[in-house]
Amino acid sequence: MPDSIRTTYPAYVLFPQCPQIDSWAYFDLVTDPATGRVSKWIFPFHKSPTEVSLVLKKLVDSLVQADKIDLSRIYIGGLSQGAMGVLDLIARYPETFAAAFSICGAGNESTCKRFAGQVSLWLFHGKEDDVVPSYFSAGFYKKLLKAGADVRYSEYSGVKHPSWINALNEPELLQWIFSKQKTAGPNTVKKRILP
Repeated sequence: MPDSIRTTYPAYVLFPQCPQIDSWAYFDLVTDPATGRVSKWIFPFHKSPTEVSLVLKKLVDSLVQADKIDLSRIYIGGLSQGAMGVLDLIARYPETFAAAFSICGAGNESTCKRFAGQVSLWLFHGKEDDVVPSYFSAGFYKKLLKAGADVRYSEYSGVKHPSWINALNEPELLQWIFSKQKTAGPNTVKKRILP
């Protein structure tokens, strides 16, 4: 990370990795037996997050408890399955995150009501994504717009799944995310520390 970025945006940055035996969010894929292609995506929203997401939330909570981070400026981002986790976690803990970005992700659109108006979100997707279809991000965007949420959507023509190359080179991304801040209120992050 260039020194100018570190100076302009001082932060703790965590890059957690998901083990192969878990996932950042619950999802099931139905495949067409004739073609072997995914014919349906199912995103159940269970009461508790996946094990790895729960561990990540506990890590964030430990930093909060240690007074190491600014409670009003906790951000989350991810790509592909990690972006699915982002959409799941901001729905579960909207009081924790000020802003999020989801790159080529997907999820259960019905969860939008849980974070609309509480978490700013920038969605990115390649229009020609052949792994996670772009209609997932477009659907979240439309639903959040209707709810009056602070949401942006960037879709890249001619780009397949690796839209993170485009998204992470967006000149406004860091400025946008670091401009977001939670205001103090009755539902602060300290009220949702996990045991």
